[in-house]
Amino acid sequence: MLKVEGLAKDYNVLNERKRVLEGISFTANDGEILGITGKSGSGKSTLLRILRGVESFDEGVIKLEGKQFFPDSDKDDMKDLIQNTAIHLQRNFGLWNGPAIENIIRRINSRREGHEGLPESDSPFYDEIYEESMEYLKVVGLEHKALHVTSALSGGEKQRLILARQLAAKPKLLLLDEPVTMTGPGTKQEVLDVIKKVKKELNIPIIVVSHLPELHMYITDRLIYLEDGHIIEEGKTEAVLKHFLKDMQPQVEITPLEKKETVIKIKDINKRLALIRVGEVLNFKGLSLDIHRGEIVSFIGQSGAGKTTLLKMIEGLTSPTSGEILYLHDGEWLDITHFNSRRMELRKKISIMHQEFTLSPHSTIGQQIGFRMQIKGPGSLEYAREKAKELKVSEEVLDILYALPDMEEEEKDKIMRQMQIAPEIYGKLFPKVTFEDVKEHATQIFEALDLPLDILYKKPYQISGGEHVRAYIALALTTRPEILMLDEPFGDLDPVTLRDVTNALKRINKEFGTTIIIVSHHMDFVKEVSHRAVLIDDAKVVNDGDPLEVSNQLIEMSHASYLERTMESLIAEK
Repeated sequence: MLKVEGLAKDYNVLNERKRVLEGISFTANDGEILGITGKSGSGKSTLLRILRGVESFDEGVIKLEGKQFFPDSDKDDMKDLIQNTAIHLQRNFGLWNGPAIENIIRRINSRREGHEGLPESDSPFYDEIYEESMEYLKVVGLEHKALHVTSALSGGEKQRLILARQLAAKPKLLLLDEPVTMTGPGTKQEVLDVIKKVKKELNIPIIVVSHLPELHMYITDRLIYLEDGHIIEEGKTEAVLKHFLKDMQPQVEITPLEKKETVIKIKDINKRLALIRVGEVLNFKGLSLDIHRGEIVSFIGQSGAGKTTLLKMIEGLTSPTSGEILYLHDGEWLDITHFNSRRMELRKKISIMHQEFTLSPHSTIGQQIGFRMQIKGPGSLEYAREKAKELKVSEEVLDILYALPDMEEEEKDKIMRQMQIAPEIYGKLFPKVTFEDVKEHATQIFEALDLPLDILYKKPYQISGGEHVRAYIALALTTRPEILMLDEPFGDLDPVTLRDVTNALKRINKEFGTTIIIVSHHMDFVKEVSHRAVLIDDAKVVNDGDPLEVSNQLIEMSHASYLERTMESLIAEK
């Protein structure tokens, strides 16, 4: 059993002390799944890190299986807390290459030897470890995949293997932080059913932090609602969820399309992706698709179906083996997959939000918008071309530099290292932007997103979670793109904040006529925000049409029983 009494936590932010958790008291019983929900930034993940023993706390006591842990407990005591807990993080697979069972063998060996080396097969205890490893694989339903290499496992299987590794540590408390947020319905169902099985077989307290109401309704016995570092309510899951969702804004109606004018043509795309030792993982064969002006279209499908790969090809950041991706640009069709002198002009019209989006913690929102305007603002490209001539930078190199801000950070940094280019090159090539220009360009967008203009003067840590997301959307919209592409950027948002963002996207679509392409695993979001949904399965389009119909087909294909109770049905219940 876990008991927490009067727990509090302070952070120092720019020499100011800020309390992020206050008076947290609760009990998690053996054989119980306790859920924790709340808005982004309410303190949920901080609380889990404290319970794990990897984050300090300032007041209170943690009691676990007869042992007590205080703010001034020594390192050995806190090490004991770490050894008796296990945490599953959605975004960190942390798996070893090689057969699945070796991941469990290594974890068990670490209990014996203090490291995750593989024991020799002829060691006296190898058979014992192997048998114990198989037991943990059975708990998560992977005993038949024991000898399969981890790279060949599906997303759901990897999630279950990670869970098995955590269980192999023999924890007295299991902590799950957003364990399924960024996965498709089928993978979610697999993992949720395994969590229920773990509860039944191991009889340990399990704490689940998640923004997803449907997850809590499916697996949790009780629910805690956190807000601004305080417990607002604790009790039966559905009653607490109703309290949490009561302030959700009503839906803004989506603006119907008046006509279908094609602005992007995906024509006969072919692309094969393969991994060493695994073989073929995706194979696009002759995929064709049209995107219409002013349309909000969502790509949905299981994890690994090819949605993000397709989106990256549409963005021109990954090239197909053959086929064309044509944009209507100044009355002509332009292929974004091949270099030409006008491709940069086309990229000016496009803005991209990736998974794992973040704002720079070191700059104000206004400064970050200013940089975006510097690259894609009025006259910036013409200025850069003149400067490139002076600096003897070729049009081809400028084209690459122009695409880099649209890439994910890791890929962007890799290319810049390969080209031996420093970030300062942008200051040399592109024009300066005044703060007055920033304010002028931001005003209308901030109004549409319901953001106060003074956020321009603030850094990300100074604004709320919902404002952070909308500020990032504002950043993407600063240069008035005609096309906005979003790759699962809102998976970690609580439903209240997500509704605000959904309404904001609809307003942007209406006021600016922006074409929006979305990749998402979140079915409620897709149904609510889209004119059209496209179901991708194994790199093929299997349905294209009404968002409700297409989303329900994916749910049925996934056997996702956790989605039988929807958030909207819960809100509607008296």
